[in-house]
Amino acid sequence: MKYSRLAMLLFTASLAPTGTFAAEQAQVTQTQQQAPNVAEFDKQMVQAQDTFKKMQAQMEKIQQTQDPQQRQKLLQEHWSAMQNAMSMMNGMWGPGMMGRGHMMGGSHKMGWHDYANMTPEQQSQRQYMMDRYTGMQQMMMDNMMKHQNYMQGQPPTKPGQ
Repeated sequence: MKYSRLAMLLFTASLAPTGTFAAEQAQVTQTQQQAPNVAEFDKQMVQAQDTFKKMQAQMEKIQQTQDPQQRQKLLQEHWSAMQNAMSMMNGMWGPGMMGRGHMMGGSHKMGWHDYANMTPEQQSQRQYMMDRYTGMQQMMMDNMMKHQNYMQGQPPTKPGQ
């Protein structure tokens, strides 16, 4: 009887996953959760590019107008467009997109250690998305600087002047 209980316990224990297997399964699950969704990212990039085109057209109108009241109205529309673009950009950092959280607002949750848990394909996808996102950040900064210059009553200078 004593041996049959011990045999049953050993048999049951042999069927249960080992600590190493459980850790591997957790790592696989974590990697699957971090897998970038490039198709969704590209879809959002198209929307962001449309927003930036709209912002560029607004900036061109601001540059052309001579009426201070009209310029203020256009600057307000441009400000709203920038806020929408920033919200869209923050949304691109949601789960399954570029990371588990977003990097804005002090909640930097995507670190270098995350790359160790990714497959080479996932790393490549993440890098592609980061490269595209960085370009979008630069466009946003350019728009913010132009907007700020106009708010201060100074039209932005052209590069090389």
